[in-house]
Amino acid sequence: MKQEIINKIKEYDTIIIHRHVRPDPDAVGSQAGLKMLIQHHFPNKTVLLAGEQQSSLTFLANMDEISDGTYTGALVIVCDTANTERIDDQRYLLGKETIKIDHHPNLDHYGSIMWVDPTASSTSEMILELSLELEEDSNMNDEMARLLYAGIVADTGRFQFSNTTEKTFQYAGKLIKANFSRADIYNHLYETTLPVLRLEGYVLSELNVLPSGAGYVNLTKETLEQFQVTSKEAASIVNCFSSLKGLKAWVFFVEEEDVIRVRLRSKGPEIHELAGRFNGGGHPMASGASVSSWDETEQVLNELDDLCKMNP
Repeated sequence: MKQEIINKIKEYDTIIIHRHVRPDPDAVGSQAGLKMLIQHHFPNKTVLLAGEQQSSLTFLANMDEISDGTYTGALVIVCDTANTERIDDQRYLLGKETIKIDHHPNLDHYGSIMWVDPTASSTSEMILELSLELEEDSNMNDEMARLLYAGIVADTGRFQFSNTTEKTFQYAGKLIKANFSRADIYNHLYETTLPVLRLEGYVLSELNVLPSGAGYVNLTKETLEQFQVTSKEAASIVNCFSSLKGLKAWVFFVEEEDVIRVRLRSKGPEIHELAGRFNGGGHPMASGASVSSWDETEQVLNELDDLCKMNP
């Protein structure tokens, strides 16, 4: 599969790389890391990054301005995106051919080539595998290594989550041979603001835990306005009480203008199928969804409660 992707890259002069909406460091790290990989080996190709600019992730990469016409005859590669609805910038459909590279469960089959590996810690880990098909790690591009390391660190929770494998550590060891500052990456990934810190204090005081071990927090628009925090910023504290004894799984309900974001996390019960029933998806231990009303959040919570009851 990796060689098929490399052969396709060789065929095209223009390659446009997409990722999912509301990107995280793995989405941008794998997307921009793939760009660096292609430019390192094929410097004459035009490689562009598509999607909305995320201010908190500009330390990794900036997105490119792309005209509709640029897609004509181009190869599109979509990184870290399980389903087509979540692809940032639906103009990916204008490309001549699409490749999917992802580590989420393959619930939505799209693209002429699909490389999906749910055993990988991150899509950044998969891009490193692609790199190793082309070169020895002793010749690794420094900027690519920085981007992929950031993606792996973020998606594994600094190597704490259960998706961290022996291979993940081996690959991280290869990446840190490159010339970049790990300290700078950690500082950017985990720095916070005073409003977000104060919201975290509010969340810790407002957390509700059901007898089953299911936890939940409701963050209304009014609460976000009170603390002067955006919905995207609130997502950064979804794990702030993950060490609580007896907690099995939890959900953040974050109200936006026209939708309520559902951020699900788990220490045991698999929650990605639950997310899929509510316009979402993701990993067995970390998923997202969306509902249109607070009545629907009760349905999500009831199902989460049932899952926790079935996982003593």
